[in-house]
Amino acid sequence: MIAAIAENALLFPLGNLYSTPGALAELSEQDIARGIVRHWTGDWGDVCAEDKQLNDEAVNSGFRMLSAYEGQNGTKFWIITEADRSATTVLLPDEY
Repeated sequence: MIAAIAENALLFPLGNLYSTPGALAELSEQDIARGIVRHWTGDWGDVCAEDKQLNDEAVNSGFRMLSAYEGQNGTKFWIITEADRSATTVLLPDEY
């Protein structure tokens, strides 16, 4: 799925990809892949308008970005890309 995304649609480097044990236990591979693609292309998911604006600005200013999604089983999860773009992590909110 990730390989099928046009390179020009990708907004920033993800760095190394990580998933926490909770995210791996609760989410399907498809949920994680879909979330990463949405995050990588600027669809920030279920965050407030202010956080969407901050994420949009962070793409160019080099701040951390956080997206929020829900898996097919209803599990809420976050994806965070670090400010230095060294890592992107999939995690459950209670693992933060």
